[in-house]
Amino acid sequence: MSFSILVVCTGNICRSPLAERLLGPRLGEGFAVSSAGVQGLEGWEMDEQAAAELRRLGGDPSGFRARRLREMDAVRADLVLTADRTHRSAVLALAPEALRRAFTLREFAHLAAMVGPAGSLRETVREMARRRGEATLDDYDIADPYRRSAEVHREAADAIDAALAPTVEVLQVASRQI
Repeated sequence: MSFSILVVCTGNICRSPLAERLLGPRLGEGFAVSSAGVQGLEGWEMDEQAAAELRRLGGDPSGFRARRLREMDAVRADLVLTADRTHRSAVLALAPEALRRAFTLREFAHLAAMVGPAGSLRETVREMARRRGEATLDDYDIADPYRRSAEVHREAADAIDAALAPTVEVLQVASRQI
């Protein structure tokens, strides 16, 4: 049985697909990573600039199609990672039961670096939720680069990439726990 991770942003054409396409291969077997947008632009390909940034970071945008966030996506996910706090709020409005499994990308990365693995994958996510108040960041959000400059796209991609490093490390260690 795989551990499911849902990444959420606005249109599901920039930040969340970039995170999805980096996170899945970095985590490898045993993980199912998907993405959606709170205002998902159903069927759209990745934004061209976001796709270029994804390729720069070693990912592949081929075959990606955007989709809108559905309640069941959030209900079924073992972990929900959002681009910013407004997306986290939107996830919780749809699925309040996801409260202890929904974090911004930066928030989870901060907690992962601070707390480390805490047993199994699910135990680790529960511990992160329990210690959420200890995450004191200046900025929990990754700015939306849509229709903005190449520089803004690069900044968003680099922020996502940076957040994924401690996330991947903690989740991989936790996946080896029984």
